Amino acid sequence: MLLSQHTRRREFLGSLLLTAMMEHAQAQPPGKLVRIGVLMAEPFQPLQGLRQELHRLGYVEGQNLRFDYRFAGQGDDQYPALANELVTLGVDLIVTFGTPATLAAKRATSTIPIVIGGIAEAVSTGVVSNLARPGGNITGFTSLGFDLESKRLELLKELVPHLSRLGVLASATNPYSASTVPRVQRDGEALGLTVNVVTVQDKDDLESGLYRLARARPDAVFVVSDALLYTMPKRTAEFMVEHRLPAMFPFRGYAEAGGLMAYSADQNELFRRAAVYVDRILRGDHPGDLPVQQATKFELVINLKTAKALGLTIPPSLLARADEV
Repeated sequence: MLLSQHTRRREFLGSLLLTAMMEHAQAQPPGKLVRIGVLMAEPFQPLQGLRQELHRLGYVEGQNLRFDYRFAGQGDDQYPALANELVTLGVDLIVTFGTPATLAAKRATSTIPIVIGGIAEAVSTGVVSNLARPGGNITGFTSLGFDLESKRLELLKELVPHLSRLGVLASATNPYSASTVPRVQRDGEALGLTVNVVTVQDKDDLESGLYRLARARPDAVFVVSDALLYTMPKRTAEFMVEHRLPAMFPFRGYAEAGGLMAYSADQNELFRRAAVYVDRILRGDHPGDLPVQQATKFELVINLKTAKALGLTIPPSLLARADEV
């Protein structure tokens, strides 16, 4: 099974905690205009979950809520300046997505609350020192990045049993990639795979990175979780099909854009839960007292049209575990 008994228990406890958090938030929200800064690579779909949940909690854009968006779609080096802009604007709170965005916000302010809508791993990357009591001005939600990368590799090997040469696409500037790529290499070598890693510096480098990957002639491709890489999901998915490369992706948006398979935490759920944290902090809770919570819902998405185009037959055991086909 994809989810262990421990994970299922965590999902149940997480749902109870989310219910309690929502019940806590039933009172009317602050009457004054609240300004929320959003710092991420691009306006990803999970933002809708954040906005919808805040609306359910009584925050209405144009009345008592304003978003100030800052997107660093061209490269992670843009985040520090954008984070400083949000601080200068005097936003009441900052919502982030991804490790580089979160670290930039952390360096820009030690007083404005920061809520992580989604991050792969929070401790090893230096975002917080402790999940249970993060302290400081940061809290939020993680997607169990290291565990997910291992599971993604297992699923890819199951789908491509003849796999011997693995191509790995990763960001060169994300601290999470620096931590997880060696783990993927070790896991791959333990499975008897030859692993070739291609790193990308920024969005302009992504296209050439894809061609560098293809020239290595891997049997399949593993894309490491990263917001920068996710700025071109459709192009990345199409490239893999054009070059007949079965690929495992870290976000469902890739599969929706034509990618073969994605296994990930439910980002929409994470951002809905983040909205409850935003509300609690705006009412007076201190972010450092709110635990950084781990994902409890995960989804395996398989694109059968792409599998057919690649000449792949999805094993029935894999289809049976898919949340969406």
